[in-house]
Amino acid sequence: MKKIASLWGEDGNGKVRCSLCEHRCIISEGKYGYCGMRRNEGGELYTYAYGRVVASNVDPIEKKPFYHFLPGSRSYSVATAGCNFKCAFCQNWTISQTSARDGSDPGRDVSPEGIVGEAIGKGCRSISYTYTEPTIFLEFARDIGIKAKAEGLKNNIVTNGYMTPEALHWFRPVLDAANIDLKSFRDDTYRRVCGGSLNPVLASIDNMKMSGVWVEVTTLVVPGLNDSAKELKDIALFLASVGSDIPWHISRFHPDHLYTEASPTPMETMRIAFDIGREAGLKYVYLGNANEGSDTRCPECGTLLIERGDGFTSEPTGDLRLGRCVNCGFRVDGVW
Repeated sequence: MKKIASLWGEDGNGKVRCSLCEHRCIISEGKYGYCGMRRNEGGELYTYAYGRVVASNVDPIEKKPFYHFLPGSRSYSVATAGCNFKCAFCQNWTISQTSARDGSDPGRDVSPEGIVGEAIGKGCRSISYTYTEPTIFLEFARDIGIKAKAEGLKNNIVTNGYMTPEALHWFRPVLDAANIDLKSFRDDTYRRVCGGSLNPVLASIDNMKMSGVWVEVTTLVVPGLNDSAKELKDIALFLASVGSDIPWHISRFHPDHLYTEASPTPMETMRIAFDIGREAGLKYVYLGNANEGSDTRCPECGTLLIERGDGFTSEPTGDLRLGRCVNCGFRVDGVW
């Protein structure tokens, strides 16, 4: 669905500058931005992502993954086509790497009211903007988010963290939580493998945390790419410097899309990364796609608080509604 975009301005000679993400594309008449979903038409910027849903499902909130944001609840997940990264190891490439520019638009028209109605009807406590990059459909997400808030639902995004500070400020009133992919701690890796750069992602993590958004971070550990002890330590120390309460999800890689030369991440590497995170001072470190390391324990006394058999579903072992350990009373960080 074509709709006038937000967060753009004229750049002279009929060109427009998009301020949605850190590519900050300057787009000539008739051309699309890097994401392939925003087009300059007659000196005005239009989005083709609004209301064109390519995926919608009810998921356990842990699948995002969020382990400290409404654990045990269901979330209504929604996505449109498009992304502002070109990650060679993308696991959702069949929808993230489609766009209006190449004519591969598999979406269906759904209104914000329709999304909120489906979420309520299916017993969800939140709406997740996920699967692809929600920055690309931020106008749609914001309109959904406003209506979701009015109905008592919370909103979260699963993002690569490449939105601009302006976009975050514009979206912040409806945003409750974000899981941000920190794919590497090397700018060269971001440029070579993802088509972006590192510093804007670090700034997003910091800015979201400072603005009061509940933040969790995921790192997909890819053998030969970002799995050195030095790089993992750099990531852990950075996160700890922003907030020791940030849950760090260390996810196990399996070959996908264009990145098939690497083998699945060895479990020994995963366990080393887990230890690095705890030694750096992070209170909550989790392993993903690993069949271990997904339980939540009290950082103070070690009491098991939430047991996750498969990493997605959760079984609270005590009352966390007040965010306190049932054994020692330690304040467990999160949105309960």
